[in-house]
Amino acid sequence: MKMEFAIKHTWDGLPVNHEPATIWLKSDNVGLLMEVSAPFFNDPPAPLGEPGKPFGRLWDYEVVEAFFLNDRTGQYLEVEVCPHGQHLLLLLSGRRGVWKEELPLEFEVTRMKTKWEGEERKYEALYPVPQHELQEGQKPDFHRLEFFEDLNLKGLMGEDWKQPESDIWKSLNNEMD
Repeated sequence: MKMEFAIKHTWDGLPVNHEPATIWLKSDNVGLLMEVSAPFFNDPPAPLGEPGKPFGRLWDYEVVEAFFLNDRTGQYLEVEVCPHGQHLLLLLSGRRGVWKEELPLEFEVTRMKTKWEGEERKYEALYPVPQHELQEGQKPDFHRLEFFEDLNLKGLMGEDWKQPESDIWKSLNNEMD
């Protein structure tokens, strides 16, 4: 069983003009597995970091990002994967409050040669900012926690499943006490 999310809009609610990026979440022996299929623009070109390794400021390159928010604590995980093989995992506490970064990730890329043409970099969102919330000159900001949507993993992980709290998050909560 999988959950599928197709990203069909730009960050500001306009429809994309290409095949949408798609993210699948599924249960795995060690937890949650995320799969991504997305058009390859090669814009901008590949970051200089080694494929398979974390790369700081990866958001400045072509990526697909997923955010997982704990709505009780305001803590969230940001997962960024790049078609060139680099990745970036950030643990955040509150909006943009980076607490840990460049965490390890097992990540594989299979890239096809298909290239979609584009004039400029596009910022897309599964849950875009509603049109009535936009302000003139506003730029994309994917850390607007108020626009995050609920994600119930019990259908994937089983009705008896309870969200485990990792040692990493426990140590952050102990520091904050």
